[in-house]
Amino acid sequence: MLSIQEKSYQTKSDETVIVLAPAGRLDITTAWEFRLKLQECISKKTCHLVVNLGGVDFIDSSGLTSLVAGMRDANKLNRTFRICNIHPDAKLVFEVTMMDTVFEICETEEEAFTIPF
Repeated sequence: MLSIQEKSYQTKSDETVIVLAPAGRLDITTAWEFRLKLQECISKKTCHLVVNLGGVDFIDSSGLTSLVAGMRDANKLNRTFRICNIHPDAKLVFEVTMMDTVFEICETEEEAFTIPF
């Protein structure tokens, strides 16, 4: 089971940033749910997106695919898509698949907000 916390912020330049914080396993059984949430945030709101993966202790190829699709959708609309706080148990998957070179990854949620959107 995957739970997804959503928070919304306004930047000093009056841009909306949504932080999604999934918790649990991001795998073949939960990736579709997460993908739908990403689509909802990207398409219905003119916002930038930060995905905090601190609560995701397992991610498989389906989970990575949902993140890639979210990044692609955000890029099409000229929106920022950042990942932060990757759980140590999931970090290896990003490194082995070289996805750590594909995504804009920040160590912390705070760091994700220090880079202009």
